[in-house]
Amino acid sequence: MEQQILLSELATDTQKGLSANPKFLLSKYFYDDAGSRIFQDIMNMPEYYPTDCEYEIFIHQKEEITRAFCDKNIGFNLIELGSGDGLKTKVLLQHLVLKAINFQYTPVDISVKANRELLESLKTEIPGLQVEAKTGDYLRKLKKLNGHPALRKIILFLGSNIGNFSDTEIGLFLNRISEFTNSGDKVLIGFDLKKSPKIIMDAYNDPHGHTRRFNLNHLARLNRELQANFDLDQFEQHTEYNPFTGHVKSFLVSKTEQTLYIEAIKHSFHFKQWEPIFMELSRKFDFETIQKQATQHDFTVLNNFTDSRNFFVDSLWEKK
Repeated sequence: MEQQILLSELATDTQKGLSANPKFLLSKYFYDDAGSRIFQDIMNMPEYYPTDCEYEIFIHQKEEITRAFCDKNIGFNLIELGSGDGLKTKVLLQHLVLKAINFQYTPVDISVKANRELLESLKTEIPGLQVEAKTGDYLRKLKKLNGHPALRKIILFLGSNIGNFSDTEIGLFLNRISEFTNSGDKVLIGFDLKKSPKIIMDAYNDPHGHTRRFNLNHLARLNRELQANFDLDQFEQHTEYNPFTGHVKSFLVSKTEQTLYIEAIKHSFHFKQWEPIFMELSRKFDFETIQKQATQHDFTVLNNFTDSRNFFVDSLWEKK
């Protein structure tokens, strides 16, 4: 049933996006099993700093983060939204288990493969961990998790995933988190900070071609799941960064005039030559904006854990 719901949403969102002017596709659909594998390649690039920066934060500040999580030894549910392979989170999980902290880990990810592999690795690497994975859209899953107001919650939203949201989407997401949490609950959110545009462009317009493959896989997914007939060779990728707004934008551009058909929705879509599809926003933040977002959504910023280069921050908030 869950897969049927996701497929229906994919079809609906695709029709809406390709019918719009300008055209767009939603970045949440990047992460099917194939997309998740390609993103692993992106994270392993030397130019892609966010993963290394956040990993450094967890390695060197896990004790401080653990102390900030714990409150009078009261147990909590550690809920991670978009958990992926759990590379960085495992550093914290191992430390929490080592310290005999009373908690349960609930990873939520849209990829069946990512969740399956995460559970298998956790059984081997952290055998004492209490874990219950959830597969699906994390905002949908939050509704089903919101039945235990007495159990304190700590939510992880790492990797600067929040940077993929527009201003409106950030507001909607943080409103949902605010509604889901109770006074004293905490949220740890990863924010990629503004920095040299060259460093950012090297990470998001990589010379290895992984980012291009990642974007084109979205079209390949439409071919696989919606019986579309995209010719991937007829699209090229374009990336741009605006240092004023902090927005990195990714596009796929049609190299030729063409008409494509999607069988699942019985609809054709016309592309002019060099017409773009907006694929993804990767926003960079400053501390003033982070503080403003927390305050607007009824949270207090408790601490900002940064890496040694101040490229990245995991910002810990508490619900008022």
